[in-house]
Amino acid sequence: MIISASRRTDIPSYYSEWFFNRLKEGFVLVRNPMNIHQISRINLSPNVIDGIVFWTKNPVPMLEKLAELRNYIYYFQFTITGYGSDIECNLPDKNKIILPAFKKISEIIGADRIIWRYDPIFFNPKYTFDYHIRAFGKIAETLSGYKKSYNIIKWCKILRKRQY
Repeated sequence: MIISASRRTDIPSYYSEWFFNRLKEGFVLVRNPMNIHQISRINLSPNVIDGIVFWTKNPVPMLEKLAELRNYIYYFQFTITGYGSDIECNLPDKNKIILPAFKKISEIIGADRIIWRYDPIFFNPKYTFDYHIRAFGKIAETLSGYKKSYNIIKWCKILRKRQY
């Protein structure tokens, strides 16, 4: 079984204590969204879990507890965009906290177990196509060596062809 933690809410950022408590207890209760009266008890023991995918914009609350995951296979889908606090108002400073957190996780678990996502991308008068190209390039340069490399120039060329 693969645990996707999380797509609906940022468990590493907001509920990491709850998550680690669930691992210690060895199970989690999950309500069926199509039938609110059906609740399943999911076994969280390492011999049942094939992997855990952490989707997050802020894994800082988990950093000091990564050793508790040593018996699990896991990786991080880490979203970092170029948006400012006008859009992402609940995130800590990206340059002082978020980017260093990415680097620290990479150093602890390895660059092959952390994936950087620049998503979603929207355009308005402030966040233009050229803004995103510059922001993406700056973040990519900052994270160089801390993630598996992707051909950024190719990505930018493809995106430029799709300009809206």
